Amino acid sequence: MGKNKKRIPNYNPHPPVHQEPVKNSILDYMQEGNEYSSILGLKNVNIDARTELLRSLSEISAVRNRPVICYVANVVNSRISQSVSIDSADDAPFLETLKSIPADQKAIDIILVTPGGSAETVDYWVKKLRSRFDSISFILPYKAMSAGTIFCMSGDELIMDEAAFFGPIDPQVPSKNGRYVPAQSILTLIADIQKRGQEQLAKGKQPDWTDVQILRNLDAKEIGNALNASKLSINLVSSYLKNYKFKDWTKHQDGTDVTDKDKEQRAAEIAAQLCEHSIWLSHSSRITREMAWDTCHLKITHPEDIGLASALKRFWALMCFLLENSMTTKVFASSYDYTIFRSQAPQK
Repeated sequence: MGKNKKRIPNYNPHPPVHQEPVKNSILDYMQEGNEYSSILGLKNVNIDARTELLRSLSEISAVRNRPVICYVANVVNSRISQSVSIDSADDAPFLETLKSIPADQKAIDIILVTPGGSAETVDYWVKKLRSRFDSISFILPYKAMSAGTIFCMSGDELIMDEAAFFGPIDPQVPSKNGRYVPAQSILTLIADIQKRGQEQLAKGKQPDWTDVQILRNLDAKEIGNALNASKLSINLVSSYLKNYKFKDWTKHQDGTDVTDKDKEQRAAEIAAQLCEHSIWLSHSSRITREMAWDTCHLKITHPEDIGLASALKRFWALMCFLLENSMTTKVFASSYDYTIFRSQAPQK
């Protein structure tokens, strides 16, 4: 772990930390088109993870000509037993990462990799980001699920690698036995039982006994949590899309003006789709950039169209190497010479 809050008055897409030659650089071993496989055999090499990461971020910021930060959870190492989800314990390092960006910078890119977590924490971060930056883009090299999906929907722009995906925003809530279950699966079950019951009553019959028992065993608190959590997810995404992603949407394809009502209606439709269990069937469904457009008509920027593909693939190959070969749980970093590698506590 290391940090150096170095203030730079005017943005330089080539941070000075990388002026000295890097010895045994993983990035120098990478081959175009085979970024990951070309470094797999690099074992027992003396690598400076911090310098490698900052160098990779500088490649991305050079293409984008704006500061870049990353919040990356270790979703590739099966030896990690601690939670890597977004939670309030991430507040301090995430906000400190933002502070490393000079105050005169009003645009930022956020590289995001996460399995999900707290929607409330995400909303707190979005408020902090929007109080500082006028333009925010999210870059997905791999996965951003659940609360991560909610987070990346708050950007003005969403950039996704061809291998990247996000997920449904139907939240998971604790059941009576403490296990987490998708809220929408509970609500879908109740709706199905209600439909079957009404059909039976219309025929002059009693509702199915099995359905009655299922309803009796459902905890009212569990149902309430499912309803409230789903409503929160939908409301956040709907608000983010309308206020940020759609803020520059001014014309329909037929040339007519886009109204605030149009933005609000379209945002609500997309948010409802992303939370709809009957569409995705699983909380773990992978929504690719093609699916995002085909199903939700959500515009996604392709890195290959803006000259970012190579730098982004190099970044993710590097992160896979570092995460697979360490017990790092989360990485916070900025292109302004700031890094935190949070690691799993030793087993007692």
